[in-house]
Amino acid sequence: MPYEIVTIPCLQDNYAFLIGNLETNEAALVDVPEAAPINETLRTKGWTLSTVLLTHHHADHVDGLDGLNGRERLMVIGATADAHRLPPLTQTVSEGDTVDILGTPANIIDVPGHTLGHIAIHLPDLDAAFTADSLMALGCGRLFEGTAAQMFDSMNKLNALPDDTILYSGHEYTATNARFALTIEPDNAALISRREATKLARAAGSPTVPSSLKRERATNPFLRAHIPQIAAHLGMADASPVDVFTEIRKRRDKF
Repeated sequence: MPYEIVTIPCLQDNYAFLIGNLETNEAALVDVPEAAPINETLRTKGWTLSTVLLTHHHADHVDGLDGLNGRERLMVIGATADAHRLPPLTQTVSEGDTVDILGTPANIIDVPGHTLGHIAIHLPDLDAAFTADSLMALGCGRLFEGTAAQMFDSMNKLNALPDDTILYSGHEYTATNARFALTIEPDNAALISRREATKLARAAGSPTVPSSLKRERATNPFLRAHIPQIAAHLGMADASPVDVFTEIRKRRDKF
């Protein structure tokens, strides 16, 4: 069954993602920063929205929900742990659950760190994972509620996905993340090349999201805290990967 995933810029630097079933013209949506660009994309594609998946409760991921066309008939799916602070949900989900999205399975992964109730959604048949503000392009989300150890565990869960997984994260932060990543690993040739590609993409007005897990493994410092050269560069040669990760997150917060 053919599918298409569309990246929709919203607000200042957010992304929403539409998943379209090209046989039925039915669509599912991951996160709703604002309604207008999503409604317009649905109109131009000729798709009918049936399902909304919410990754976490922050306003820039949910505030557009009530403005969606056909809001009254939408199935809205979100984390059981966050049901009390998400918009009213049709279905709640937790780690290990699998839901049917337009005829393809979607596996739910708990990824606390940015928030305690954050989830990621992995669609294995589409080689896609929607990670919002957990694992991001060249970064990871700020720790507003969780701990660095929780986020480290969340990164490890996502890093266990297949190498060819495409990662759909929630913001256009890649250029800044690249500049920071080079302070952690200045001699990484893949990272240097990615910084230049990011500059070109943004100069052309193109998004740098989605990315691939393979590319993140090669360039994202938050997936590379286990590498001895990075620990040595930080003066932490004898530290554990979680402690190195924690130091990288602290430095990113100050960057």
